[in-house]
Amino acid sequence: MKHIFRKIHLWLSVPFGIVMTLICFSGAMLVFEKEITGVADGRLCKVGRVGGEPLPLGVLAAKVGASLPPGVSVTGITVGGDPGDAYRVSLSKPRRAYVFVDQYTGEIKGRRERPAFFSFMFSLHRWLLDKGRPEGRPAYGKIVVGVSTMMFALALLSGVAVWWPKSRRGLRNGLKITVGKGRFRLWCSLHASGGMYAVVLLLAMALTGLTWSFPWYNKAFYAVLGFDAPARGGGGAQRGGDGGARMLSTACWQAVYDRLRADNPHAASITVGYGTASVSSAKFGNTRAADRYTFDPSTGRLTSAVKYADAAPQGKVRGWIYSVHTGTFGGLLTRILWFFAALFGATLPLTGYYLWLVRRRA
Repeated sequence: MKHIFRKIHLWLSVPFGIVMTLICFSGAMLVFEKEITGVADGRLCKVGRVGGEPLPLGVLAAKVGASLPPGVSVTGITVGGDPGDAYRVSLSKPRRAYVFVDQYTGEIKGRRERPAFFSFMFSLHRWLLDKGRPEGRPAYGKIVVGVSTMMFALALLSGVAVWWPKSRRGLRNGLKITVGKGRFRLWCSLHASGGMYAVVLLLAMALTGLTWSFPWYNKAFYAVLGFDAPARGGGGAQRGGDGGARMLSTACWQAVYDRLRADNPHAASITVGYGTASVSSAKFGNTRAADRYTFDPSTGRLTSAVKYADAAPQGKVRGWIYSVHTGTFGGLLTRILWFFAALFGATLPLTGYYLWLVRRRA
């Protein structure tokens, strides 16, 4: 039986190994993006002097909006829990672009976009750099990533079947990394024994990552958990119509923020946009957990509120899928584990190729 699993493991890994390496490596590079960009932002994310009452959000939105080039607009403002943190003003484009503004003086401290390195790694991780769909062409890179991820999961499971020892003593020996007995034995133990240390985390990454690749898998994933998959798309902030309507809608942002902050004094951050707002306090677990609100853009009157505690289960599952896939659910410790597991996962196809070629030459 092991002979069959060995063949399955080999012929799943050989054609997809390079893609598996690229996916795992790019995923590892994204784990600490927030911390690295935070260092790069440096003093921009801090105000020069804390004191007095912050300027109203509508005034800050207007100041930032007046400085933007044509075709770019303010989509929301995020206020953290530390009064020394500058407000973060999100822009309509490019993706993940934002401006830091001193809420006490109105000074625009600087504009930031997602660093080119992380944009490249994200595009490589999700689409193999092929995310465009000119004239309705499907994103072939996304399909290749999805298929390769599925083959990776099956290769991991077949690898476990090949490795699985017959006795408890064999189990202990099978988890040892062999050194001092030649290069081949070293690479063999790193591939087999080392892979067992990372297999659970790699499977968690692969099985959750597939929910972004195939709608049918996403639907089946939720069905296994007993839920209907939530509809994708939509849910974005309302952006209003012409410039006059936008100016009118930002005038009430401060009133909305004041009410939400009064109700949630310990929130990690509060974001107010065009007709929508969210309150986030999650540090562990589902790191995308947030209370979500809608309000009348002309008056600031709250029209609906969906507390995270009362949200539909499938909505919570989506946040948990992201948190497990990225390793953010346990804070710094789990992200460190996810980083090293993904990095090690990138080496598995390479050591596998080496062992395969050596055996073919023997």
